[in-house]
Amino acid sequence: MKKVILTMLAVAAMSATMQAKTVKTEIPVNGKCNEMCKPRIERAAKAVPGVLSATWNLKAQKLTLVYDNTKTDTKKVQKAVAASGHDSGNIKASQATYNKLPGCCKYRK
Repeated sequence: MKKVILTMLAVAAMSATMQAKTVKTEIPVNGKCNEMCKPRIERAAKAVPGVLSATWNLKAQKLTLVYDNTKTDTKKVQKAVAASGHDSGNIKASQATYNKLPGCCKYRK
């Protein structure tokens, strides 16, 4: 009986582990240059636990993310990026944070 219960617990634990899902998605992120904006945006996104990779494309104004959706979601990444000074979709950087960006990175008109 103990072996049956232990086996069932092991199977349940393995299926819970297999629920982790890697997701690839794109989110809009405003920026102006590859020299300073790109590393700042990518660093902010990668600092979120669960983000496996983050690559920002200047021309497309998109951040391509690969993340574990059991640990994070796009909203958390967008908030982290906004906290670095870059608007991300409907989550805007505060004016105070935006004002701290170097001149070459200011994208608001």
